[in-house]
Amino acid sequence: MKLKLTTLLFSLALLVVTGCREFYEYLDSVEPNPLKVKEYATKLNNPIGLALDAEQQLWVTEIGTGKGDGKVSVFKSDGKKYVVINGFPSFFGPGGPEEIVGLNHLLVKDGKVYILHTNGILYIADISSYKIGSTPLKAQSLQKQNIGKFVLNYPFKVKPDESNPYNLTVGPEDNLYITDAGANAVIRRTPAGKLDVFVTFDDIKNPTKLGPPTIDPVPTSIAFNKQHFYVTTLTGFPFPTGKARIYSVDLSGKVSIYQEGFTAITDMTFDPTYNPVVVEHGQLGEQGFTPNTGRIVVAADNGQAKFGPALNQPTAIVRSGPLTYYVNSLPDGKIFKVTNE
Repeated sequence: MKLKLTTLLFSLALLVVTGCREFYEYLDSVEPNPLKVKEYATKLNNPIGLALDAEQQLWVTEIGTGKGDGKVSVFKSDGKKYVVINGFPSFFGPGGPEEIVGLNHLLVKDGKVYILHTNGILYIADISSYKIGSTPLKAQSLQKQNIGKFVLNYPFKVKPDESNPYNLTVGPEDNLYITDAGANAVIRRTPAGKLDVFVTFDDIKNPTKLGPPTIDPVPTSIAFNKQHFYVTTLTGFPFPTGKARIYSVDLSGKVSIYQEGFTAITDMTFDPTYNPVVVEHGQLGEQGFTPNTGRIVVAADNGQAKFGPALNQPTAIVRSGPLTYYVNSLPDGKIFKVTNE
């Protein structure tokens, strides 16, 4: 599943009283506060994950250039970037220089940064005493837990070929919930570090003539709305248009479909009323993913609403404040700020 995901990535209060669709159409059209989009950061080396800390400072994981140069950085309120941790493994996949493999997403919580890597490792950095601007920490010095080893040794009904812990969130009892794009599963981690499989996702029917009769759902992002989880998918090859889903998972692990009709969802956040806001990586064309066909979509109970600009292969989105979102472009090495404030 690592290859399926990395091939995808590199081949490639008004709100309360109005409907979601109408509200986001309003954002796109109304004056005097039209939607504003600006470059927030540039010249990043394959930025893939975004997270906010308690002070609303933006954190980013950069996969690197394939030469052992993955890093985690933070942006202060003035937009200046500071490298916090460097030296994460970054290497070429089977696709060569066009397929760089390394860090995935991250989470900042209670003085710690939880960082996932395609090699199956969860890195944990204690930043409780870290001063921004200090000498960067070294990745090899961090606490580590091998999520991939647990996954590959677990007795799944269908044994996965590989593990790829991709994204994570916090759920009940301070447990971490980690999507594994290799195992098509969500792994639960207790504060003490105990792992178990919370839920798995069944294959879906392949609607195309390419590839096998069924394809992997490929879970990407996960979020908790204090009642249940949402889990997004991108689907495996051939990444058919409109077949990615958002699942709802209750606290017992029961899975249901929340919404369908998406293509290659790579991340999710919430709007102010806990509607999922997702980014689609793009639409697949004859030469891979067509540039600038990614988009932001709000998935409310009463339907879907696109807002904001066309995006070039985004993999992450976070919300800061009521109407401000940060979203990335993986191949362009950029982060954008999308706001109506």
